[in-house]
Amino acid sequence: MNVWIAIGLTVVGCYAVKLAGLLVPAGALERPLVRRLAALLPVALLAALTAQQTFSTGSALVVDARAAGLAAAGLALLLRAPFLVVVAAAVVVTAGVRALGG
Repeated sequence: MNVWIAIGLTVVGCYAVKLAGLLVPAGALERPLVRRLAALLPVALLAALTAQQTFSTGSALVVDARAAGLAAAGLALLLRAPFLVVVAAAVVVTAGVRALGG
C-alpha cells in the first residue's frame, strides 16, 4: 500500500511542477538570463549525472573501468566521432578494462 501512496504523491508532484511551468509569465521566459540558463542547465545536469554514475559506488568515490570508458568516450568526442562510435568506444574500453581485471 505504501508504494501506491508514493506513486500517487509522485503523480501529483509531477503534475504540480508541470502546471507551475505553464503558469510562468511569457515575459519572464524571454529574459536573456533565463534563456541562457535554460540552455545550459540540461548540459550541467547531464554532466553531473554522468560524473555521479561514473565515479561513485554507493557512498564511496571510486575510479574503475567506467572512468576508462568515459575517457575513451571523451577522446572519441574530441575526434568528432559519430554518437554510435562514441558509445561503442566507451563500451569496448570499459569491457576491456574489466576483462583485464580493472
